[in-house]
Amino acid sequence: MNVSLAKPLDIAEGLKFGTADYVVFTVMLSASAFIGVYFGFFAKAKNTTEEYLRGGKKMQTLPIAISLVASQLSGIAIMSVPAETYSFGVNYIFMVVAIIAAVPILIYVIVPVFYENNVSNCYEYLEARFSKLTRQLITATFIMNSCLMLPVFMFIPSLAFSQVTGMNIHQINVIVSSICVFYTMLGGIKAVVWTDVVQGCIMLLSVVLVGVLGVMRTGGLDSVIENASQGGRLSLDFRLDPRIRVTVWNAFFGGLFMWTGHIGLNQSCVQRIVSLPSFGQAKRALIIAGFGMLIIMGFNSCIGIIMFARYYGCDPILAGMVSKPDKMMPFFVQDLMGNMTGMPGLFISCVFSAALSTLSANLNSLSGVIYFDYIRPFIRHTEARANATMKLLIIAMGVYCIVGGFAVQNFSSIIQTVITITGINTGAVVAVFFLGMLYPRANSKVAVSSLVFSVVVMFCLIIKGQMKLKVGHVKYDGLPNSLDHCDAPQFEMIANAIHFNLTTPVTMAPPPATPPLVTGSFESNREFSIFEISFLWYKVVGIFATILWAIPMSYIFKSDPKARPDYKLFTPFVRKFLPANQVTELEELPLRGEQFKENPELHIDITKFKNDTN
Repeated sequence: MNVSLAKPLDIAEGLKFGTADYVVFTVMLSASAFIGVYFGFFAKAKNTTEEYLRGGKKMQTLPIAISLVASQLSGIAIMSVPAETYSFGVNYIFMVVAIIAAVPILIYVIVPVFYENNVSNCYEYLEARFSKLTRQLITATFIMNSCLMLPVFMFIPSLAFSQVTGMNIHQINVIVSSICVFYTMLGGIKAVVWTDVVQGCIMLLSVVLVGVLGVMRTGGLDSVIENASQGGRLSLDFRLDPRIRVTVWNAFFGGLFMWTGHIGLNQSCVQRIVSLPSFGQAKRALIIAGFGMLIIMGFNSCIGIIMFARYYGCDPILAGMVSKPDKMMPFFVQDLMGNMTGMPGLFISCVFSAALSTLSANLNSLSGVIYFDYIRPFIRHTEARANATMKLLIIAMGVYCIVGGFAVQNFSSIIQTVITITGINTGAVVAVFFLGMLYPRANSKVAVSSLVFSVVVMFCLIIKGQMKLKVGHVKYDGLPNSLDHCDAPQFEMIANAIHFNLTTPVTMAPPPATPPLVTGSFESNREFSIFEISFLWYKVVGIFATILWAIPMSYIFKSDPKARPDYKLFTPFVRKFLPANQVTELEELPLRGEQFKENPELHIDITKFKNDTN
């Protein structure tokens, strides 16, 4: 290769943090810790669970909207979404586009019900609509998902920091998890939201800057489009084969139910939404958040395409400089901005901001769910005891995140792992809420049996699918790249690394004479098997499994004719179709007994009648 040769040490140092980067990174973490200290010690607020979990229901629209966006922009989104489009092309962006369809569902179907029933915990609704058992089962799945996901949320930024500093991943995990636990434990939901605002601004700035610089360094937008097209990254796949890894269809429908479940039916986001004083403000926050997610996540997906166009014909992964696609983003940033003082530090701060935002939200909501559903029934509840218990739970979960990092480091594709894990129960949870709000025939027995049926089906489907992956019947290889153009001047760093044997290039094995029977990323030569469908269909299958069980069961497990659910438990447009006798009339309510004690606001003003008789 006709390239100038740099010293090996120069090449290695060019991809490492400088003093300015450490300063920028430290300032960002210190700002997060300061916000926790402020709301924990100096902000004037009552020491109550209402204040800790919902900010006294006095939060403002714009900070909540930004917080919702930040909570969805986890380190997974910043690191693994570009890696996904880098390896498999542009089809994943339709998962982002699905937010356009998800926001109206949230505004007109789900959130009005929560506001009219004044719930602080979205799982309270399930107890009111169905039964306490239904609530407990759903909260158990929420806790299970959170426990599986929390180490992943924290591991991603540690991976990025390790790539650019060489520090041990688990040492980084300890430091950053401790900071997150510190400000979440002290400040509650207010600290989480206002930290999200700061971190959200850092994320927006970093993502836009990386995208713009990437286009400029690649030679302009025309060069990006040309290289990406030649590499097959801009091909839209409309095929209906459910085994294809990513298509327009599975990305859109999987994204639709993912956004619905993650924003509207997951306590970490619902807790933010219901902290606003009115439904009108919640509606505006969701619209702003929807646009924010569409813009930032869409831009983030495009960065993967820009990244491929930049390294078209000289792949750092094949060159051995990057071990897997999930590490490409920090390498790309160092390549683009390594000579710009403090800019790599800003980007790594962005990744950490995203992770801290998601982690803090989950810690705060998870502590509330565990306390109110599994601890409060067995102790004497006081506000001080509740707050102390939730803070101890947050500390315990922080320790768990650190330990769980040892397992996460073995995952090959983080985003595939995340979607697969959440596929076990997300579809069932979304479907049970929909049954409650949209299907009046559904009762507790229908909800519980449908939930159990769907989770069991999805667990078996996913476990069998993972076994197929392990034995090689399913193999997800990315679109090809090469090292053919590494003699170009812009790839001098990669060429020098190869020349000085700083890396070991990946050698591609020649294709076998007889193609193996395998379901790949883009085609399959095997007989169809439901266990080989793409992981992006898991949430859709989970919803259909729940509904297909629930409808016939609603005719077998019939509701008590005397049972009359409160009409406010149904979504507004469904109420128009409810029979008149299903709405409890005021005169039907008893004036004595236990029900009257539970409704002390119900009384008769007899002075009015005395005045009328006179």
